[in-house]
Amino acid sequence: MQFKKRFLLVLLSCAFLAFCYFGGYRLKHKETQTLEEYSEQWVDLNYEKDIESSPYLRRLGGDVLPKNQNCRMETCFDFSKCNSDSFKVYIYPSNPDSEPNPISSLYQKVIDVVKESRYYTDDPSQACLFILAIDTLDRDPLSNNYVRNVPSKIMKLKHWNHGRNHIVFNLFSGTWPDYLEEDLGFDTGQAILAKASMSVNHFRTGFDVSIPLFQKDLTERGGEPGAVISNNFPLRKKYVLAFKGKRYVYGIGSEVRNSLFHLHNGMDMVLVTTCKHGKNWAENKDERCGVDNAMYDR
Repeated sequence: MQFKKRFLLVLLSCAFLAFCYFGGYRLKHKETQTLEEYSEQWVDLNYEKDIESSPYLRRLGGDVLPKNQNCRMETCFDFSKCNSDSFKVYIYPSNPDSEPNPISSLYQKVIDVVKESRYYTDDPSQACLFILAIDTLDRDPLSNNYVRNVPSKIMKLKHWNHGRNHIVFNLFSGTWPDYLEEDLGFDTGQAILAKASMSVNHFRTGFDVSIPLFQKDLTERGGEPGAVISNNFPLRKKYVLAFKGKRYVYGIGSEVRNSLFHLHNGMDMVLVTTCKHGKNWAENKDERCGVDNAMYDR
């Protein structure tokens, strides 16, 4: 009798261990699948939350990134519109169909500079590049300069063609508290985006243009009055870029100033710096300081 009890106890123990082993494995595998499914659901929930918080993403049908995120010059630009002998830029009329387009003083400067340049044409058939007369610089809905109904305005443009060969200027996008970079409130299509504070995640290399964030009181042009002749702007100059200043061999700003020499070619791009800055510059000088100081003094 005791033998039977011991045998039954051993059998039950083996069964219990087998159940724990195989059942635990299945349970663990099930938990792993559940965790993966939960992660996908969590992503979907946040994805839906992002869409709900952005009217722009809703209009795109839920695409987190713009539809033409992969645009490049060879895929989204029509070179047949560009004359090899001359490069021309067309700006749309400011009030198509008698509908006024409010334009900020800052965007008006952008338009004026282009119109006064030798690249401007009032004939769209001769243009390689098209610029909107719709102010898209400030796309913060809470801003006084925010232009409404941009999608409907763009659809009325005769030469829009899904944005191909167009360039869209932007300084601010999104609104508090998210400031979504891609939320311009309209689909830019295949247009080139000239934008300030653009991240590397959205910048399309070789297609988009990164521009500085300039303020509204920035002058349209520099130089003495009368230096700019109508239809001959920008002037043909010997130098494209010039800078002369202190290099900051240590402290705040040193990384930026120390990298300027990469742009210097000694011909049309001249950037010269000196290490002679502060009391301890000699103690922190590097191997380039001798050459840089001599070039700066020259």
